[in-house]
Amino acid sequence: MEELVLAGTFVMLATAFGSVLGVFFKRLPDWGLDFSMAFSGGVMLVASFTSLILPSIEIGGSGITLLGIVAGFLVIYLIEWGLPHEDYIIRFNRGNIEKEKLKGIFLIVSAIIIHNIPEGMAVGVSMVSDTDKGWATAVAIGIQDIPEGLAVSLPLIMLTGRLWIPVFIGFLSGFSEFVFTVLGGFTFSVFNFLLPFGLSVAGGAMIYVTVKEVFPQVYRNRHETIVTAGFLVGLLLMLYLDTTLG
Repeated sequence: MEELVLAGTFVMLATAFGSVLGVFFKRLPDWGLDFSMAFSGGVMLVASFTSLILPSIEIGGSGITLLGIVAGFLVIYLIEWGLPHEDYIIRFNRGNIEKEKLKGIFLIVSAIIIHNIPEGMAVGVSMVSDTDKGWATAVAIGIQDIPEGLAVSLPLIMLTGRLWIPVFIGFLSGFSEFVFTVLGGFTFSVFNFLLPFGLSVAGGAMIYVTVKEVFPQVYRNRHETIVTAGFLVGLLLMLYLDTTLG
């Protein structure tokens, strides 16, 4: 349990640190958010296989793993379905420039919060499965949480002119990761027979978020080369950490 709390605290503080950085930045380069989100996609895609799906197959076999991946897709789909969408915001804010900016920020923050859920689960469940792999996952996710925290707080600071409320919102997005790290790890340590299923659920959730939320957002702008480079850096970093620490 102590390892779970430490890992959860690490990823939460990484997000909080990124949020605080928003106070010191005047603006984020146009390509900065795309690069950091693509970096996150690379980390998440590799972690979903090396830290979650492959260990699930080793422990429980392919059948339970396939079922868990499908369940992971469904869980995040239902969470996403329950959130307000872009059309809802446009309907209530037509013709208001500031609200149009707010719409874009809402979509970015929503995407980050959605993928904080499987990230937290990934850290917690992988810690239960293998402590070394769990720390490799926590370190990689913590690194990419720094620009994510910045991506939450900085646009809100620029739009509202306030400092600490946007930083606090960024901290809350990191706190959700802490909660799911501890909750996921504790659940599957108590119900150990469900561990293969839990691993594959977290893996499926991360794949869904990467393909459905991250890739479409980062490739809709004109920064394809930078985005691809960010994805490659994240992919290689997670592979390196997994082979070195795991």
